[in-house]
Order: sequence, then structure tokens, then C-alpha cells
Amino acid sequence: MTKDGKRWTVLLMSEEGSGLRQFNVHSRALRLAVGGTGFFGLAFVVFAAMALTDGADSIRNAQLERENTLLTQELQTIRSRVGTLESELGVLARKDAELRVLAGLDAIDEEVLQVGIGGPGSPNLDAHPLVALNRETGEEAFAVAYDLNALERRARLLRESLTEASDSLSAHRDLLQATPSILPTSGTLTSRFSNARLHPIHNLELPHEGIDISAPRGTPIMAAANGRVTFAGRKSGYGLVVEVSHGYGYSTLYGHASELLVRIGQQIERGEVIARVGNTGIATSSHLHYEVRVAGRPVNPLNYVITGAIP
Repeated sequence: MTKDGKRWTVLLMSEEGSGLRQFNVHSRALRLAVGGTGFFGLAFVVFAAMALTDGADSIRNAQLERENTLLTQELQTIRSRVGTLESELGVLARKDAELRVLAGLDAIDEEVLQVGIGGPGSPNLDAHPLVALNRETGEEAFAVAYDLNALERRARLLRESLTEASDSLSAHRDLLQATPSILPTSGTLTSRFSNARLHPIHNLELPHEGIDISAPRGTPIMAAANGRVTFAGRKSGYGLVVEVSHGYGYSTLYGHASELLVRIGQQIERGEVIARVGNTGIATSSHLHYEVRVAGRPVNPLNYVITGAIP
């Protein structure tokens, strides 16, 4: 190197050591070469980084587009299933209306059944997070969520309605099972319910608080409804008697039996044989004296007999 430091001498020697070459390089040229190499190296790094970034963004965008497509397809599938669910709820609503009629309940008002979501606190489209990212997808997601919300509320209403109808039907069923709706025996109706009837033995006009059915001795006597036996024994004037409490204020009496087949406290069902026709007590012939009482008051048994239910 020169004394002033402005030139550099570069020596190149081969591996065999046979030759030696010498180059003189000005310091300024060397600085330019080194600086240029650094600049181009830095530029290469920058451009490479930009290329990698663009590639990553392109991959990310493609991935987001695919995700958006899949999301749209999934929303369409959900929308289709929501439509199916709405149709099924419509069928359930019609069944519910039929059950409410059978249960003696008023039908649900159609506007109530639709259970809309309007009013304060309702969902707002612009507040949906997807709307800010993709308006079309956000609107679809909002519509699906809105419909699902409405269907959930409608399903809850139908569940409550069906529960109410079921409870009412159960009460009606119990009431029907407790209502004395059949004639207890087969035979001929010989005396009807009356407030003043000429008694065949006493020859006086006396109330006849039941009906008489003439039948051969030993003919089965059946319970007119479900209930519990409250008396099974002999009563003055009635001979051998069975009395049954059916609930809901109903009770029945079966008199003049020749044989009793139940005991006090026994649970019985409509149509079950509880005694046999006879002429015990004050009776001129073999027959069944049958009474129905409501809250302890005698009523005409024929008012409760269902047509076609006579054995």
C-alpha cells in the first residue's frame, strides 16, 4: 500500500506456488466495489422478503376465499335444515291444535304461535360481526340466526302447549273413567228414576232414587266406572249391596244382589263383575236396583249412560 493510503496491492498465488500475480487497486474503487456489493446484497434481501410476503398474502387470501366459500355452503345447508325444521314444527302445531280441542282447551292464536322477535332488544343486522367482514355472508348468517331464534321460541311454546293439553287430557281421562257410563247388567228396564213413584209393596208414592233392571238370578253385575268399594254387605230394604266411590263426587249403589264378589277397600275397574243379580231385601222379583249419586245427591243414572255402552 502507498504511503498516502490511496492504493492497495493485491497478490494472487496459485496452489502450486509456481506463479505470482500482482494487482494494484485504488482505495476508492475498492470502497465502491464493497459498497456496491453490500447494496445489491441488501436489495436482494429486501426484494426476497417482499416476494415472500406477497406469496404468503396470496396463500392467505386463497385460504380465506376457500374458507368463505365453505362458510357460505355451510350456511346454505343450515338454511335448508331450518326450512325442514319449520315445516316439521308446522305439522306439530296442527297436531297440538287437535289435541287442544280434544282436551277442551282454546286454540293458540296464530300470531302468538308465530312468536316473532320484533321489538326492543331484537337482533340488529349491522351489529353482526360478520357484516363488517363480508356483507353478503354476514346477512346470510344473521338471517339463519334470526330464523333459528324464532324456531326455538316456537318449539318452546309448542312444548308448553302440548304439556298443558296432555295434563288436561289426563284429567279428562280420569274423569271419564270415574263417570258411571254403562248399565251394570243386561236385562229389562222395569222402573225408572222418579221423585214420586208408587211403591209396589208399600203402595205409597215414594221417591225412587235409581232404576230397576229385571234380570235372572245370578246375572253378573258390573261396576259402572273405575273406583273403590266403600261398602259391601247388607242394608235394610236393599238386601245385599255394593257401594262404590268413583271420585269427582260420583258414587254408585247396586242393591238386591244374591252374591257379593268384592270387599270394602278393593279397587275396581269399569266392567268388572262385583256381584250377581238377586232379590234380597224388599223385592218382588229378581232384579238390580242401581243408583248414581253426585256429591251425595241422587241423579238419574240414564243421564250418564253412553249409547252403545249397555251390555
